[in-house]
Amino acid sequence: MVAIKIENLSKSYDRIQALSGVSFEVGAGEVIGLLGPNGAGKTTLMKILTGYLEPDEGDVRIHGIDVVEDPLAAQRRVGYLPESAPLYSEMLVQEYLEMMAAMRGVPYADRQDRTIEAIRATGLEDRAVQTIGTLSKGYRQRVGIAQAIIHQPDILILDEPTNGLDPTQIAEIRDLIRRLSERTTVLLSTHILSEIEATCERVVIIMRGQLRADAKLADLRSSNEAVLAVEAGATGVAELLRGVPGVTKVEPIGEPTGELEGGFQRFRVASSSKDELCPALFDKLRGTSWKLGELRPEPKTLERVFRDLAQRAGDDGVDAHVPASTPKPPAPKAESSAAEEASP
Repeated sequence: MVAIKIENLSKSYDRIQALSGVSFEVGAGEVIGLLGPNGAGKTTLMKILTGYLEPDEGDVRIHGIDVVEDPLAAQRRVGYLPESAPLYSEMLVQEYLEMMAAMRGVPYADRQDRTIEAIRATGLEDRAVQTIGTLSKGYRQRVGIAQAIIHQPDILILDEPTNGLDPTQIAEIRDLIRRLSERTTVLLSTHILSEIEATCERVVIIMRGQLRADAKLADLRSSNEAVLAVEAGATGVAELLRGVPGVTKVEPIGEPTGELEGGFQRFRVASSSKDELCPALFDKLRGTSWKLGELRPEPKTLERVFRDLAQRAGDDGVDAHVPASTPKPPAPKAESSAAEEASP
């Protein structure tokens, strides 16, 4: 069953094209990572999915429901945690969640049970009668997730759920997302590559409003590539390596730098064959008189994929920065006022 179906989605703000012809599907029960640099169009996409914005063009459906023609029916199937969750600092956790259950249309007779379930699912038992304003940021994120799941949605959309958290809090939120994914479809937007690799099964990459990649992480990791270093004075290396059966690409990496003794030129080689690439490359090279400084397999990591896409996007005139592969400690930030926290 298709949980989310997006076809030729486009959205602009005056002269800024936020999304341009984006199309992809999410199957029920999948955990998808939505990745892209700042300004890529991720938040616009999520706001359209959740009915906060209307697209200029395209078709968007939640379990077959058109989000433009019947936004309320679509919203009933979706739980949404925006990057800045609309929390009310003066309210108790339980009081806030009961209010959100009412706003989500949960029947009165079921609200208490749904609130208790959401509190247990997010590990808030010890904070249920504590005011939200006194919670740490990690626990406020848990409250934000609790309000997103209180109506038991089929789809959970999370926008930067670990933004600004410390490493311990990040690990806790990751575990929570994994537990929630056992019973719902999850679309997770983040700048942190390790978040995607630790939590998601598939990644969708958007840059400057365009879909640049859509693949399962397992498929990305199964690529057959190798890196080798040959003495800098060697000529015709690329041509020789292209003669290895199955080799589809040979590209130089940088310039001869002398980082290895004597100076070496490094190459990345890709093959369509399932056979091990390094032995085949070694057999080809040992018939030459060249010095070989390095020969190793290179897994195609998510960071590598993103860097390659960012480079291509740069060649196309797109400003795309590679996000962090590991989270950085959050910078000190003054606490927001109660009025700021209360605003949606």
